[in-house]
Amino acid sequence: MNNKISKILVVDDETSIRRILATSLSMAGYEVVTAANGLEALDIFHQEIPDLVVLDVMLPKLDGYGVCQHLRQESNIPIIMLTALGDVADKLIGLEIGADDYVSKPFSLKELEARICALLRRVEKSDTSSMPKSGVVNVGTLQIDTNKRQVYKENERIRLTGREFSLLEMLVNCCGRIVSRSEIIEEVWGYNKAYNVDTRIVDVHISRLRFNLEKDPKNPELILTARGIGYFFPRLVQLTHA
Repeated sequence: MNNKISKILVVDDETSIRRILATSLSMAGYEVVTAANGLEALDIFHQEIPDLVVLDVMLPKLDGYGVCQHLRQESNIPIIMLTALGDVADKLIGLEIGADDYVSKPFSLKELEARICALLRRVEKSDTSSMPKSGVVNVGTLQIDTNKRQVYKENERIRLTGREFSLLEMLVNCCGRIVSRSEIIEEVWGYNKAYNVDTRIVDVHISRLRFNLEKDPKNPELILTARGIGYFFPRLVQLTHA
């Protein structure tokens, strides 16, 4: 059993929010470090090596989008973005550049803690899963190494976030079966129905996968949509295990 105390980086320019989150998350058993602007967030990230980042969108010096993009260039760390209530654009942009989830302000501390716990548990599950699992899976021109959690397209490494790889792995394992958005959220994000998660987080991650893996993302052949239900790998896709 892993008894390591997870470290969380909270980034927000409002002192009151930093203080509230630091107190609440510390009481929940986490180690918490904070930053008041985007540049400070990157410095502290490299110094402290946190396990998860709670990241506000509106930040001085470098906004949350910029911080997220920088982090995604070097890390698969889970990122939860804090966005203005009802601002759909903020939410979708954050997901498109690699955030794992978003929480709207004003937010429930219990809900945020639950989402943090679920994401960290999902990461731990991925890191400690029994290896090897199924080795290397070939899907057309793709080579999916489930041991190293790496994907190659025509022998070129395609960099995916941990969440994107888990989503791809789930679809491949369920090849030929339609997987609902709620099923994906529960398996890949670790959220149950009580979290009331916006299913668009799945749609955005699917779009990112298609952009990275499909020959023509607008006319996908690997990851197909079951309108109103979810997504699936068609059985006509040839899967071979190396």
